Amino acid sequence: MDDSNTTNNLQDEQSVVLQDGNGIEHRTLENVMEDNFFRYSMSVIIERALPDVRDGLKPVHRRILYTMNRDGLRAGSKHRKSATVVGAVMGDFHPHGDTAIYDSMVRLAQPWSLRYPLIDGQGNFGSMDGDEAAAMRYTEARMARPADELLVDI
Repeated sequence: MDDSNTTNNLQDEQSVVLQDGNGIEHRTLENVMEDNFFRYSMSVIIERALPDVRDGLKPVHRRILYTMNRDGLRAGSKHRKSATVVGAVMGDFHPHGDTAIYDSMVRLAQPWSLRYPLIDGQGNFGSMDGDEAAAMRYTEARMARPADELLVDI
């Protein structure tokens, strides 16, 4: 086997950054995509997927609770359709689709998901056995007392 051929193949696979006299970097598309995708994926994990250390909530959870507080859906108020809450959150703060918002809202209402549920749900919010929650048009929600305490300073 020719060692010079193997060396050339290894150099082609490694990321090589060449800089010309004008300060322009010449990089392979593969290298740029790999580097940028890694940075993007890490920022998504840190900003959206991991709960915050301060309160244990993800940004979508905070947006749901803030919207419910703003709209007067506190622990002592009447329940309101979940679709109304999801629409308000999506329209004002979280334009990523209603399913992600409703699934997060359902999780906040399930007593087996959180030690202290932050949403008081009325209707079918799923079961421990893995049954799905009913569609948002069939359920109603308001904040639970622990959520009121979380938002007392706002």
